[in-house]
Amino acid sequence: MARLRAPVGGCPWDLEQTYRTIAPHTIEEAYEVADAIETGDMDALKEELGDLLFQVVYYTQMAQEDGLFDFDAVAQAITDKMIRRHPHVFGSDEVNSAEMQTSRWEEHKAAERAKKAERGGATAPPSALDGVSPGLPALTRAMKLQKRAARVGFDWTDARDILDKIEEEIAELRAEMTDTPAPERVADEMGDLLFAVTNLARRLEVDPETALRGTNAKFERRFRHIEGRLAEQGKTPAQSTLDDMEALWQEAKRDERAP
Repeated sequence: MARLRAPVGGCPWDLEQTYRTIAPHTIEEAYEVADAIETGDMDALKEELGDLLFQVVYYTQMAQEDGLFDFDAVAQAITDKMIRRHPHVFGSDEVNSAEMQTSRWEEHKAAERAKKAERGGATAPPSALDGVSPGLPALTRAMKLQKRAARVGFDWTDARDILDKIEEEIAELRAEMTDTPAPERVADEMGDLLFAVTNLARRLEVDPETALRGTNAKFERRFRHIEGRLAEQGKTPAQSTLDDMEALWQEAKRDERAP
């Protein structure tokens, strides 16, 4: 990486990059790691982990050039954090279950956030929602915000009650779907509906990002089946009726269920 970023003899593209321009690539690489895990492709996982590690190397090289920190400092920081957050392993504390460890972990994170806010001179009062990055994918951030609120008692007592909330949000969205809908109101109600569905996923211990990725893959698989079957007839989807495509969609579903 140092060679790639060398002012003389380095790569022109790499030399132009900044923390901000590399960030989208980091997000993409993280998703590719998740996809390799989802498909169970361990060779791909090895490769994608290398790509993700390269992102860390990229940032630390730029930081070293700016006189901020280097790779060793990053590794040391996470080592210190893991030791600090596992006093039952590296110290004398006792933790007898994964649930207790999760609770302790959150306590340590809350204390770290408070210290960070104090160092940064924060003037706003501390919140249970502090530290949930705005840069997270929306579904993931919704989950994290809901989990934080739930830890201080702001949560549904029964997951089935969330279904009523979802139906309420659907009714509010339907009310905005007039002959002349206001786009901002429709978007607002759609957001409320997605937030409520995410809340149900959380209570059912389903990760919404993972669930939606699975559904995306299923949709792609079934739609490609439609395209393939239509191609056998010398047609494309654009040359077919919706009824024809729906029949092939149902055929794809039956094929998936078949032993």
